[in-house]
Amino acid sequence: MRMDTVIMGGGLSGLTCGIALAKRGQRVTIVASGQSTLLFNGGSMELLGHIEGKAVTAPLEAIGTLPQSHPYSKIGADNIAALADEAKQLLADAGIDMEGSAAVNHWRITPMGVAKPAWLTLNENMRIDSLGKLPAKHLVLMCIRGFFDQPNGMLAQGLRELGFEVKTVEFTTDDITALRRSPSEMRATTLTKRLVSHNALQRIADQINNLAGEAEMVLLPSVFGQTDSTDFQTLQSLVKKPLRLVATLPPSVAGGRMQTLLRHYFKMLGGNYLMGDSAVSGQFDGDRLLSVTTAKLGDMPLRANNYVLATGSFISRGLVADYERVYEPVFDLDVDADGDREQWTRFDVLEPQAYSRYGVATDGDLRCMKQGKPIQNLHAIGSVLSGHDAIKMGDGTGVSLLTALAAAKNILSGK
Repeated sequence: MRMDTVIMGGGLSGLTCGIALAKRGQRVTIVASGQSTLLFNGGSMELLGHIEGKAVTAPLEAIGTLPQSHPYSKIGADNIAALADEAKQLLADAGIDMEGSAAVNHWRITPMGVAKPAWLTLNENMRIDSLGKLPAKHLVLMCIRGFFDQPNGMLAQGLRELGFEVKTVEFTTDDITALRRSPSEMRATTLTKRLVSHNALQRIADQINNLAGEAEMVLLPSVFGQTDSTDFQTLQSLVKKPLRLVATLPPSVAGGRMQTLLRHYFKMLGGNYLMGDSAVSGQFDGDRLLSVTTAKLGDMPLRANNYVLATGSFISRGLVADYERVYEPVFDLDVDADGDREQWTRFDVLEPQAYSRYGVATDGDLRCMKQGKPIQNLHAIGSVLSGHDAIKMGDGTGVSLLTALAAAKNILSGK
C-alpha cells in the first residue's frame, strides 16, 4: 500500500512528525532501527540554553539573534512560540506532562549536580525556576545502596554549590536487596520494573519517613514510572515530605517512558511503526524521491508521496565520517561540513567541536539538498540537520520537536 509519508528514524523528531501527520489523517510509516537517543534524556527538553557559552534566560528573544543557518531561523523565528506551544500540547496528549515556558528558561539538575537551562521538565523532576530563589533550603538525598546510575558524591556536591544544604542517606529494602545478586541488576531501567507494587513503594516510603529528618524536600533517583507517573504519585502519597526525582545516568527511565508513550500514541493514531529496520537507499527521478529500500524489506521498497529524514547525527549513524569526508549514508545528500579533516575537531574537548554543527544541507523549507538542488518531497528534521551545536547550545530536543512540526506543516500544505 502506498503511504502518504514515510519517515526514516523513530526517535523524538521522527515520532513527533509522524504524530502531527497522523493526527491530520495521513497514512504514515516510520522506519526505526531500534532504541533512540531519547534513552539519554533525563526528563527535560531544551529550547535554547546557551549562546557563545552564556546561559540564555529568554529563549524566544534570543532565537531572533541566531544566524540564518540555524534550523530555528529556517523555520522562522516568528513561528517558534506557536510551534513550542504545539509541541508541549503534543507531548501532553501522548501522556508526557511537563512544566515550563518557552519565554523563560528554568534550570534542570543533571546526574552530576550541575544546573542547566531547560524549557520543559517532567512534573515530578527536580527543577529550579531561579537560581536566586531555591525551592527549598534543606534537602535529603536518598541514595539507593548498590545503585550504579547515580554518582551520589558529585550530585550532592553540585547541589551544595548551588546553595542547598544537603544530607545524604543510604537506604535499601528487601525488594532492592533481592536485585543485588548481579551487579547488572542495579541499574535504573531494572529497578523501575521492580519497584511498582504498592507494597514495594510502601517499604521505600517507610525508609524515607524514618530517615528524612528535618529536610524540607526529599530527592530520589529517577527510577519510578516506567510507563507513567502513577508510581511516583503513589510514593508521594505515602511520604510526609515533598518528593522530587533527579535524572540518572543513561539509559534513562524518563527517556524510555517518553519514547514508549510517543510510540504508543503514534500507533493509536493509525501509524505504522517498522521496528528493527533501516533505510539503505532510495530511487530518484530528477528532483523527487520515488521509493526507499530498507534492510529487511529488500525488494519491496516503500513508496510514498513524501519522505522525512530523521535518522539523527553521528551517534545513530544518520551521519558518517571516514578518513576523507563526512557524508549522509542513505541518499548521499549534500552535507554542510568542513572538507579539511583537521578542522573537524579541537584538541581541547571542552571547546566547541566543529563536527557538532555538521549535518544535511536543506533549503528554507527543510527540503534536503542533493547536488545543489532541493529534493521536492524529502524533508530533514532533528539532529541530522546542520547549523547548530546541540551540546554547546542546549537546543537539541527543541530542534527535534520544532523542525518535526514545521516539516509536517510543510508537507500538509504541499511545500
